[in-house]
Amino acid sequence: MVDTALKPTTDELVSRAAKLVPLLRERAGWMDENRRLADDVLEALVDAGLFKMRVPARFGGYECDLRTVSRVIAELARGDGSTSWTVAVWNISTWIAGLFPDSAQDEIFSTPGVRVCGILSPTATAVPADGGIVVNGRWAFNSGVQHSHWNTNSVILIGPDGEPQPVMTAIPVSELRIVDDWYTSGLRGSGSVSTVAEDVFVPQERVLAMGPVLHERYSSVLNADTPIYRAPLLPTACSTVSATAQGLARAALEAFQERLPGRKISYTGYADQREAPLTHLQIAEATVKVDEAEFHAQRAATLVDTKSFGGENWTTEERARVRLDMGAACLRAKEAADVLNTASGGSSIYSHVPIQRIMRDVQALNLHGVMHPNTNLELYGRIVCGLEPDTHYL
Repeated sequence: MVDTALKPTTDELVSRAAKLVPLLRERAGWMDENRRLADDVLEALVDAGLFKMRVPARFGGYECDLRTVSRVIAELARGDGSTSWTVAVWNISTWIAGLFPDSAQDEIFSTPGVRVCGILSPTATAVPADGGIVVNGRWAFNSGVQHSHWNTNSVILIGPDGEPQPVMTAIPVSELRIVDDWYTSGLRGSGSVSTVAEDVFVPQERVLAMGPVLHERYSSVLNADTPIYRAPLLPTACSTVSATAQGLARAALEAFQERLPGRKISYTGYADQREAPLTHLQIAEATVKVDEAEFHAQRAATLVDTKSFGGENWTTEERARVRLDMGAACLRAKEAADVLNTASGGSSIYSHVPIQRIMRDVQALNLHGVMHPNTNLELYGRIVCGLEPDTHYL
């Protein structure tokens, strides 16, 4: 059970995140240029306790519900998209670590302030070995790995009969080779480099079969009765990262409003952009889209919590709706940022102006394979039309 005397409230954690926004805005340019989180930002995140949100209570964690996590991550995105995204990945992967056998959790959470990152796409392979498996392969887009202790990565296990089976592995980052290949247009500060496994042995207690996981059959005994560990994997992950889109939409609106006073519209008669009816329409349109992004992100988190804490079974439509909400949050964030970017003038292309970085970060989210709006809207529409889903990632 969580010690409620030690666990911060949702409002307290959101307040801690809000207090970090000025630091994140100050350091965002440096992190964008250097393609990783700044050390003082990482230290501030640790001090705020934001890596404890999805850690089991018996290891000193807060076992926060998803609505709390979502609001915190959205708040961080107001300061910097890359920081928000990386914290989201750390919280997803830390939650996944809580699904592993309890002996594996004892090992993972023995490190104070442990940070766990991970990859769901099984782009590496493994073969059985005495007492475990041996992994070889490469994972791209490994957000936060340079500041992490453990990696929870998916692999394809090739059994003795040659039958492939997807499994999740927990591997110390020290046993992987890091490839500095994160040269991108967006979310640059996340440091989402590639990692490589070369004949890495993973003991059996740190191997999690994905088939049962995708049907909420997890290996932990001690976490089995805890509501947050009854939630399905994909809705949990999708709801978590949706919050970054929500927060970036809000960041775009705030960045535009901060630059607005005293600006003119060049080559027009408007000496003050605030007086132009076009500006009024743009701000109003963007505000609607920001609100819609928040609605979809928070509806998804609320559904996950409601089902998990109520011990209710999930329908296929509900699982797809979480992905619909994620895609809609990304799309509305992109639309809001585009409206405001269009209204920001030629000077906004300078690298020190936040709107250009926010726009690039939003674009990166919309291109993510799981988050892409078109993919998620098509999936939901397919199910509503009575067809079977064409993916296991639900």
